[in-house]
Amino acid sequence: MRLYLIGYMGCGKSKIGNELATMMNYLFTDIDDLFEERYRISVLDFFSRFDETTFRKLEQQLLKQTISAENTVISAGGGTPCFFDNMEFIKRNGISFYLKPDNVTLIERLRHVKKKRPLITEIPSDDLEQFVTNQINEREAFYLQADYIIDGDDITAERILNVLNDQNKTKMLKNKPGR
Repeated sequence: MRLYLIGYMGCGKSKIGNELATMMNYLFTDIDDLFEERYRISVLDFFSRFDETTFRKLEQQLLKQTISAENTVISAGGGTPCFFDNMEFIKRNGISFYLKPDNVTLIERLRHVKKKRPLITEIPSDDLEQFVTNQINEREAFYLQADYIIDGDDITAERILNVLNDQNKTKMLKNKPGR
């Protein structure tokens, strides 16, 4: 089984994905880490040298390679589901979770890590809230296609695990003889 975590940058995909993988005894894969490993360049440096379209094409190739992963939690980049047929691929090949903290929490997190995020490094702090809000509004249609939406400020690996356990219980009930 493949579990895909999607959502805007800073929503906790990597941290929660790592915790969830540990709890489930699964592997953990972060698409951004795969990118840096494969191409031997940080995502930040790549964006400073090349355009976003080139990045998104390479990112899509890495996403498609996750098809061979079993028992893996996969953290997609914030924009991954929003390009090409990536969201369709995610939905066809795993269970997807949209991690959706409220915008205030998200913006506060991003204010503290701006230098590591290529899309916001050049955004003045005063404009960050508007930029993030606009981008989330553009991407939300893709994120909302996820199988499950985990929202609020208490997004944890435990909550995702509870959703999975509830899903499995429901499947077992549906498959019982005589139902």
